[in-house]
Amino acid sequence: MQAKKLKGSEILISVLRKEGVDVIFGYPGGQVIPIFDALYDCKDIDVVLTRHEQGAAHAADGYARATGKAGVCLATSGPGATNLVTGIATAYLDSIPLVAITGQVGSLLLGTDAFQEADMVGITRSITKHNFLVRDAQDIAPTIHKAFHIAKTGRPGPVLVDITKDATVALMAENEIDWCENLEIRSYKPNYNGNPKQIKKASEAIFQAKQPIIYAGGGIILSNAQKELLEFAEKTKMPVATTLMGIGAFPGNHRQYLGMVGMHGSVAANTALHNSDLVIAVGVRFDDRVASDATQFAPNAAIIHIDIDPAEISKIIPATIPIVGDAKNVLVELSKIAKSGGYVEWAEKVEKWTEGKRFWYKHSDEVIKPQFVLETLYEETNGEAIVSTDVGQHQMWSAQYYRFDRPRKFLSSGGLGTMGFGLPAAMGAARGTNGVVWNISGDGGIQMNIQELATIKLNALAVKIIVLNNEYLGMVRQWQGMFFDKRYSSVNMTVSSKERAQNGHVKKKNSAYIPDFVKLAESYGIPAKRITKPSEVKDAIKWANETQGAVFLEIMIDPEENVLPMIPAGKAVSAMITE
Repeated sequence: MQAKKLKGSEILISVLRKEGVDVIFGYPGGQVIPIFDALYDCKDIDVVLTRHEQGAAHAADGYARATGKAGVCLATSGPGATNLVTGIATAYLDSIPLVAITGQVGSLLLGTDAFQEADMVGITRSITKHNFLVRDAQDIAPTIHKAFHIAKTGRPGPVLVDITKDATVALMAENEIDWCENLEIRSYKPNYNGNPKQIKKASEAIFQAKQPIIYAGGGIILSNAQKELLEFAEKTKMPVATTLMGIGAFPGNHRQYLGMVGMHGSVAANTALHNSDLVIAVGVRFDDRVASDATQFAPNAAIIHIDIDPAEISKIIPATIPIVGDAKNVLVELSKIAKSGGYVEWAEKVEKWTEGKRFWYKHSDEVIKPQFVLETLYEETNGEAIVSTDVGQHQMWSAQYYRFDRPRKFLSSGGLGTMGFGLPAAMGAARGTNGVVWNISGDGGIQMNIQELATIKLNALAVKIIVLNNEYLGMVRQWQGMFFDKRYSSVNMTVSSKERAQNGHVKKKNSAYIPDFVKLAESYGIPAKRITKPSEVKDAIKWANETQGAVFLEIMIDPEENVLPMIPAGKAVSAMITE
């Protein structure tokens, strides 16, 4: 009996099913038609047709952040593939497991500048954990298995698989296919267990310290180590601060939690970190939004740096006690032997810096303060919501005023700072969790991928959208106001360059809303409201929360509200602006 033959595209779908893929976010095109043809008969994998390939990449990213699984996106060659680049780079900087599959021109056309040819291996080399070019159908199965293994293990990250069209249409006998059942990559062996001698040194340093602090990052969430972090912190009684990406790694309402550190971190967290004599850094990379002036970062502290990626150890801040290993495993072992040295005086200092609150603002009954919106959302959702954000002021207000008690609830582009991330990421998270996701955005960021409202509506995804509209590119305006003598160049979203020259930067009274977000959302079949008074905020959020499916709220906020505290770029904690 002759063995059944499979096309390369059919082999691809079979491998994706073996990897447990249940949804692909993608957009078809010439070179991937064979793949989409194979998906047509596949009942196990849902295909979410986005309205832009960047939306597909961000949706796969949001799916991965919310579920802990690898997200999958699919695009055709040339512009389809290059449109994924921003999403791939976003995932790379935040260590998110993503498998991006792209079509490529036929093998014989490679290097000829053929129609819609782009060297995706070259383009993505610096923004992927690894990438592959597949030119033969027999390489599809093992390559896809390797891609998922690399994306999900060690320090997670995106992997790109570029497949030529001839590989997708070629036939192979089923019994000749290497399904790669016993996968082993000799050159790739992540170290999950920390060195016992280094862990012992760390425990001794903890006992001897007088002013220690735990500095936790996204690595805690990626390794599912939140339980171990909590147990370690409660045993040692040390204060805890997190990075932006570490929000949710430690309960936001816990008595030992000081809040987020960094440029817009809390006074208590930044001051405690600066004055500590020992920093236990777990799953962090000391990026410039925290170690803005690396020479002044915790200047009197010894550094215990725990990370699964050896390349991060001492890359920016020299580690006194480096420990290479998985955060979960290392914290388990450290908790077994670590003892608290007793930090009564330190705790009193930290409490003084906290003064009962991490962040503050001046409430108004006249204009809507964005902080008030986030506080209200927290109350109306009982702190249980999954929240995605774009990038800018609203991102920082979300991080400051919505207290996340659990991981994978705060989805935001940290390393790359990608505007346009929030809406499609919420879409992916809603699809992955089959639940409700709140997307907090600004009037600038929402317009970068606003076409995904169609995807949300057609796929019946429960994405609740709040646009905090200050009619500015708010974070840039804040910097221009604070450091460039209020020379507001190209940040007002309501006037043209000609109008700016004639009338300055203030919108004319009673002029039309451009765009009219309410009408725009309603044109996609999504119920929407515009809120202009503080007294309307609570009822509006309650309405959105109780309405089935997607909802769009445009909330007109104080146009010149700033995000505070703020440490200016390149400065130390002593330069923090609080008023």
